[in-house]
Amino acid sequence: MTEDTYKTILKPGQETLYKVKGSKFFGYAFPVETEEDVQQAIEQLKKKHHKARHFCYAWQLGKHYEHYRANDDGEPSNSAGMPIYGQLQNFNLTNILVVSVRYFGGTKLGVGGLISAYKTSAQLAIEASEIKVKRITKVFYVNCEYDMMDVAIRLANDLNAEIIHQNLELDCNYTIEVRLDDYDRVFENFKSTYGLHVREKKEKK
Repeated sequence: MTEDTYKTILKPGQETLYKVKGSKFFGYAFPVETEEDVQQAIEQLKKKHHKARHFCYAWQLGKHYEHYRANDDGEPSNSAGMPIYGQLQNFNLTNILVVSVRYFGGTKLGVGGLISAYKTSAQLAIEASEIKVKRITKVFYVNCEYDMMDVAIRLANDLNAEIIHQNLELDCNYTIEVRLDDYDRVFENFKSTYGLHVREKKEKK
């Protein structure tokens, strides 16, 4: 893994089932971008498993793995959410929610048994998902007259930058996307080319 890539899933994984001492643990993995996505996915599972007692989960968000949360949902402290989160770390995943839905089977598992069960359930859910490596990119904007169009296009090709949008009405306006690790070098090349007017995209705070 490089600094301008991250690992995630692009679609929900297959439902998994892990059984131990009568208890059933249904495992799910969802791609998520926001905490609202997390809540929607959990609500869907609560409708599907309306007789289940525990919906334990962990999520991680951000291309730089900035945000995470683990929830035991009534199980003993750190016996469910953190073992699930440990699997997110083990597989190095972000923008993902993993939920383990437990139906109690009548026999208490103990804290050690719960930790093992939720860890296994999370592992199975992740393994039933398709993991993808995504690049972190950044964009900037280029404006020029028509006589500089070929220069801008050729420069983008030479620097392995991608023109993801163009507007060619009164003059030429391009949106350029580039890998994060290459951004400064590519941006400076465009900026130093006579006839090209370059501006950065303002990042949301």
